[in-house]
Amino acid sequence: MMNNSNQQHIEDHKSKTNKNYLLLLVVNYVCLFLGSTSSTLLSKFYFNHKGSSRWVSTWVQTGGFPLLIIPIYLPYFLKCTERKPFTHFTKRLLILSVFVGIMLGINNLLYSWGNSYLPVSTSSLLLSSQLVFNLILSVLIVKQKVTFSNLNCVILLTLSSVLLALSSSNDKPTDISRAKYFIGFFCTIGAGLLFALYLPVMEKIYKKVYCYQMVMEMQLLMQVVATALACIGMAFDGGFSEMMKESQELFDKGPTWYWVTVFSNVITWQLCFMGTAGMVFLTSSLTGGICMTALMAINVLGGVLVYKDEFGGVKVVSTALCCWGFCSYVYGLYVKMKEEGKENKEVEKSNHHVREMVHMVNDIP
Repeated sequence: MMNNSNQQHIEDHKSKTNKNYLLLLVVNYVCLFLGSTSSTLLSKFYFNHKGSSRWVSTWVQTGGFPLLIIPIYLPYFLKCTERKPFTHFTKRLLILSVFVGIMLGINNLLYSWGNSYLPVSTSSLLLSSQLVFNLILSVLIVKQKVTFSNLNCVILLTLSSVLLALSSSNDKPTDISRAKYFIGFFCTIGAGLLFALYLPVMEKIYKKVYCYQMVMEMQLLMQVVATALACIGMAFDGGFSEMMKESQELFDKGPTWYWVTVFSNVITWQLCFMGTAGMVFLTSSLTGGICMTALMAINVLGGVLVYKDEFGGVKVVSTALCCWGFCSYVYGLYVKMKEEGKENKEVEKSNHHVREMVHMVNDIP
């Protein structure tokens, strides 16, 4: 059981008045930004040069879990915290981490299978619905309040994602059977639903977590489990030999560029997951989902700059809707924080008057 000082540490760590709060928030959003854009560009590079393994795309999403040792142990060695890593990590948190890790592993596999059987536009269109699912599940699981600001943002970002998917003109027709198409369809829907569930479930768990380092510890265990599932699948389906064959015979940039691409993608996926976990812990699951969806516009711009993709009228409208939705949500958060600050000042003022009255009564002989 945690003592009162630990409970106070929980409140202080998530408090917006805490000196580390803003720094952690900025660092995690930068990680999410870099991870999301870089992993998207690297994935496109992989597929553009004849990469096609769904097991590789499953494994890279969590295969870089050893990198999480850095944010777990570095603060302790730098004397930024007195808490030793994995202190107060209860059996309950261990079980929850394993459970969510299994869910994450299944989500990654469904996402990869969906991508291997569906055109990019169809996959993007189906995944764009995850933000709506996220809002609904956040209301049910963590009692998220539906406001005009977050509802407006969800609608605008979903419309933006739909337009991006429909405007995709770079999909090459794939010679797949009707059965495989439907497998890809339902796998992608399942991936969107699972990720929409993953965010509010993590928010509910993080309410019992007492520091940011413990969030990273849970992420490490989850990803170990998810990677183990991917490795078992690869072992039974010849995935490891498939990687060697792909690097030597199929990837048209050669083995060196193949492994550079794979391991770079491993790093960027870790940044993405680390940023997502931090955003959910410091804000809410809905905010994390909104930030990830808003980055779709940045990913489109990245494709325009790096791969010279076309940037036609539909993409311009989609990007504008995305920016509008995200800015409206940020403004809504600003107004909410301003109102909370005003209420806190009024409470402090009221408490001050009460203390003065108490002193006056005590001073009466």
